[in-house]
Amino acid sequence: MPNDQIRRKSSENFAVPGNSQREYAVGWPDYELLDAGDGKKLERWGEVVTIRPEIQAHFQPGWSWSDWQARADWEFAELSSTQGTWQKLKPQASEHWQIAYQQLKFGLKLTKFKHLGLFPEQQANWRFIAERVKPGDKILNLFAYTGAASLVARANGAQVVHVDSVKQMLDWTNDNMTRSGLTDVQWILEDALKFAKRELKRGNRYHGIIMDPPAWGLGAKGEKWKLENQLADLIETARGLMNPGGFLILNTYSPKVELEDLANTAAPCFAKNQIEIKQLWMQSKTGKALFYGNLLRATA
Repeated sequence: MPNDQIRRKSSENFAVPGNSQREYAVGWPDYELLDAGDGKKLERWGEVVTIRPEIQAHFQPGWSWSDWQARADWEFAELSSTQGTWQKLKPQASEHWQIAYQQLKFGLKLTKFKHLGLFPEQQANWRFIAERVKPGDKILNLFAYTGAASLVARANGAQVVHVDSVKQMLDWTNDNMTRSGLTDVQWILEDALKFAKRELKRGNRYHGIIMDPPAWGLGAKGEKWKLENQLADLIETARGLMNPGGFLILNTYSPKVELEDLANTAAPCFAKNQIEIKQLWMQSKTGKALFYGNLLRATA
């Protein structure tokens, strides 16, 4: 049987509502996906415009390359699959600056990993969090990076526990909290899954669990992390931490984790009507649709 027929059959077997839907993140005054194509994306962050590699941009861009270079302040040049350098295209280009999302403020800077300190496609989840979170709700943000989701939840009155294994990320988030006029996010410097398992043993429960795990990586002792190998453990642990009526958000950027994998792995932990599986997309100013990964949301 051809692979596409096998995949189609598997998809029919788990028939989760919304499993083939796209959810679009949208830009805001301080962020805009300007264009995408030829393996790159052109983005505006406040007044700074960047060109970054984008493996999903396997189509023709809307604007010419000369238009891109005329607009951009910085271009990221890959030296390997994990690192690279930034090339300055305009003499006065800023290396670190600040943008806002609603009342929140985020410090951005150039990193050797091509990231700037914010994942704008997560605006789709920020909307979801703002709609769901009530004052006093306990929220656990795992693999929390620089904390946009934590700050959205905190701004809506939640008690937030923010977990990341990299101290520089916690420091960055703390700065963003201060910039945003917020206080009292609880910072945890620890392996996210290990912390979650200990919370489960301690009997702690949360109204919301937010997880944005890396596709792959190395642990503190050199152990290998592959999301597809940890997916079941992550979802099962998160389910155990959820209060009745609570929610789970799980982003996946790994090409090894497909919609079928999310649905089949979530099925033992949630009823079908509790699961929502979508593709995360964003549309550029030039009308190009860019795919950002698969997304699981579930309710207890």
